[in-house]
Amino acid sequence: MSEGRGDETYRELFNSILLKKIERETWRESGVSLIATVTRLMERLLDYRDCMKIGEVDGKKIGCTVSLLNFYKTELNKEEMYIRYIHKLYDLHMKAQNYTEAAYTLLLYDELLEWSDRPLREFLNYPMQTEWQRKEYLHMTIIQNFDRGKCWENGIILCRKLAEQYENYYDYRNLSKMRMMEASLYDKIMDQQRLEPEFFRVGFYGKKFPFFLRNKEFVCRGHDYERLEAFQQRMLTEFPHAIAMQHANQPDETIFQAEAQYLQIYAVTPIPESQEVLQREGIPDNIKSFYKVNHIWRFRYDRPFHKGTKDKENEFKSLWVERTALTLVQSLPGISRWFEVEKREVVEMSPLENAIEVLENKNQQLRTLISQCQTRQMQNINPLTMCLNGVIDAAVNGGVSRYQEAFFVKEYIFNHPEDGDKISRLRELMLEQAQILEFGLAVHEKFVPQDMRPLHKKMVDQFFVLKSSLGIQDFSACVPPSPVSFPNGSPCIPRNSAPAIMGPEAVRVVPRRSPLSYPAVNRYSSSSLSSQASAEVSNLTGQSESSDEVFHMQPSPSTSSLSSTHSASPNVTSSAPSSARASPLLSDKHKHSRENACLSPRERPCSAIFPIPAEPPQ
Repeated sequence: MSEGRGDETYRELFNSILLKKIERETWRESGVSLIATVTRLMERLLDYRDCMKIGEVDGKKIGCTVSLLNFYKTELNKEEMYIRYIHKLYDLHMKAQNYTEAAYTLLLYDELLEWSDRPLREFLNYPMQTEWQRKEYLHMTIIQNFDRGKCWENGIILCRKLAEQYENYYDYRNLSKMRMMEASLYDKIMDQQRLEPEFFRVGFYGKKFPFFLRNKEFVCRGHDYERLEAFQQRMLTEFPHAIAMQHANQPDETIFQAEAQYLQIYAVTPIPESQEVLQREGIPDNIKSFYKVNHIWRFRYDRPFHKGTKDKENEFKSLWVERTALTLVQSLPGISRWFEVEKREVVEMSPLENAIEVLENKNQQLRTLISQCQTRQMQNINPLTMCLNGVIDAAVNGGVSRYQEAFFVKEYIFNHPEDGDKISRLRELMLEQAQILEFGLAVHEKFVPQDMRPLHKKMVDQFFVLKSSLGIQDFSACVPPSPVSFPNGSPCIPRNSAPAIMGPEAVRVVPRRSPLSYPAVNRYSSSSLSSQASAEVSNLTGQSESSDEVFHMQPSPSTSSLSSTHSASPNVTSSAPSSARASPLLSDKHKHSRENACLSPRERPCSAIFPIPAEPPQ
């Protein structure tokens, strides 16, 4: 405690006495700037000294090292000190087995070097060598760490850069090895499972926190299998004197100025920078999973609340959502597992808008599970069973009917004439969900084990009750068929498109971008629907071999109407084989800038390579 008081006294003397003396001199402006810079450096060095004590956890050490590293780069421009702290941070990440963060950290040094023959002196653990040789070694080390961190897409980008250098020097032996390494990373993307981490927003409030944390909020990337309770317990272990706040409201000035430590923690949802890769049909989930949780700058948190008088019979009428969007100073993952929040935006969603989003998300989840089941990406059928049962049971027991009572009545339509399009959209989503459920039950019947047959029959019976509540007797009689097919045969409803019957002759091959392509334009919505009531639901279509089997399977007594409906569909089409798809290549014009953008952890979200223009339909 005496040492801490001495540090504070030293800061006060340094700021007050010296600063007052400088203000009376003629060189006041430059002197004041110098004193302010030295003061900020001293604060960070003192934090670094305290955090590096024996027994401190790795999280604190990494956080204060990142703070000091960024200071040397942005404010002092001391390159040698900057590089030294890059390697200190790299060693901390390797000790904590943060391999992805270690790769991003070493990439900071790699970006300072060029592919040249300029000789470099012996430095740290590097021998005397040319700049080309050191950059080659850094590339190989970074690729290895991206591999260990299962961030294979970034490793592929570096493999291509290194292969290009080998090709320029006609080093075909190493070029062959690099191409094989690149191919092995593609195989790992398709064959190995990757867990999607959770993200948590953490607020550090009170004067007892170190300077690099004090009264700031961060978003942290959790460890594998780490959920909110485990993360909160870990943070309380790292800060044993902290008090956990039990609400998500912004603290007041009293908390900011308190001589204590307050932690405010809650889970947040990542907002991917580009939605096109995630919503493009036919891309395997192994590939999509990377873009869901990587190169993320923005996160959101929803807080439901009731505005006005709460209807005890139907709470959906007054259920609003306060949505908080957080923007970070750097994207995650990066050189740290957490980054500071730079911008905060708060908006309110009306009950109708909230209902629309809930249905959109649930329909997308159903499509994904049905597609995984058809392509046999599931080890068992339980996830699909639970999702179907949850949606059908909730809809039958009041979910859908509550929406109808809240938003489809004449009173609401008369009082909210501006919500006409949104009401139509909600109706479309309800009909779409019913059709997806019907298709999902048909798929479920094909793969359901014998001991789960009674549950399947129960779901089918409940589904017919749901159809009756929506006023649906037969989907084919409800709307004309739609030309848009759902991946692997799942149903999809086009928005703002005219219904038309599509025969087998209308099937065409759509060229697809590389799985590393991350374009930021031409964004589509995978749950886009027709705005006309007559095009609310499309006919079922099939693409894969397994989906054709589903359509032509023998009906069982419990799902005879479902099976007969699907087997009688006249618009079952088959997708082209994968060999007919266009193979995108890297454009030389954009390769360097786009690949650097993909791997840069600092100033912009990462994109990958540009594909060549799409080939004409075959």
